[in-house]
Amino acid sequence: MTETIVRLKKGEGRTIKAGGLWIFDNEIDTIQGTFKNGAIVKVEDFDGYPMGRGFINQNSKIRIRMMSRKPEQTIDDAFLNMRVRNAWEYRKNTVDTSCCRVIFGEADFLPGLVIDKYEDVLVVQCLALGMEQFKEKIVEKLKGILKEEGIKIRGVYERSDAKERIKEGLTKVKGFIGEEFDTNVEIIENGVHYMVDVVNGQKTGFFLDQKYNRLAMQRICKGKRVLDCFTHMGTFALNAGIGGASEVTGLDISEYAIQQARENAKRNGLESTVQFRCANVLDELPKLAAAKESFDVVILDPPAFTKSREATKNAIKGYREINMKGLKLVKDGGYFATCSCSHFMTQELFVKTIKEAAKATHKRLRQIEFRTQSPDHPILWAADESYYLKFLIFQVVEEK
Repeated sequence: MTETIVRLKKGEGRTIKAGGLWIFDNEIDTIQGTFKNGAIVKVEDFDGYPMGRGFINQNSKIRIRMMSRKPEQTIDDAFLNMRVRNAWEYRKNTVDTSCCRVIFGEADFLPGLVIDKYEDVLVVQCLALGMEQFKEKIVEKLKGILKEEGIKIRGVYERSDAKERIKEGLTKVKGFIGEEFDTNVEIIENGVHYMVDVVNGQKTGFFLDQKYNRLAMQRICKGKRVLDCFTHMGTFALNAGIGGASEVTGLDISEYAIQQARENAKRNGLESTVQFRCANVLDELPKLAAAKESFDVVILDPPAFTKSREATKNAIKGYREINMKGLKLVKDGGYFATCSCSHFMTQELFVKTIKEAAKATHKRLRQIEFRTQSPDHPILWAADESYYLKFLIFQVVEEK
């Protein structure tokens, strides 16, 4: 069978030449051979120089996602096993693996695929057509590698229900891979117990990327009055409670999330210290300020205000507004933690926006830490999309 060869335009392919994995539709000059969407193709530069192999999809603006930089590499079982084993060995060296992201798409050179491990359960999300053919093979290989470590996986659930699949010409998928099992999983992170609902929870059930940012807040919150905004399942609030906070309030607009948070507080024996309230944070913060409330620690963990480059301008306004509202509630000498989980809100833009919020509220900020996503969500340089979480901790001092 003749192999399909994709040749780039002269001067294009900058992303993959720098170490990334994406080739966009407007970078391609010619395609020689016939293929079906999702097939593996060979990629060459404009002058015929071999650049590697990846899967193609004409439904997507990301026309090719590279699987290997070796042009003669066969994408077979041995290759997939190597990729999965490398991903697991990396996690063993960098994070607590009881609960972690085992495969993080492009950053683990398995584009479009995410696999999260919650104790003895795996949750899979596939967002690329070309990865569909490998998805279940990769799951089986991961289960085999974990078994070698004495870790028996009791079930696998798929959460490929994100709208990104539509852009790939795929339908949303949600359900068991293999036998059915109890999808409520109790996990322990930073000493805090949670019940994760992998069927109905956000994304794959839980936000693992903030693991060590939550841990960083424990020592700051000891003996403090804390406000946790956009608390979701109560993650930052419960870390504050475990860290010895005197009083914690968590706010979230979702009644379902608040109910989960309350149950998690009970699970940790923190229900008398850590309280949760269903509220729209943007509306609630001005009400607290009007009531002359103030806190030793305010934490802002909002959802992404933008998921596209075009919407970034409005997102900046949103981040500026929420940070101004949060800063107004911090006591003089208190602490303020704020983050953005949007890839399009760059580090430079985010820092500029916080500076503007501080200036508008007449606050001085002393930076304690700048942090990003936990190491099981590695940032692959040249793959900008893998760097999305920015997390800053400040001491707040009023201008006098």
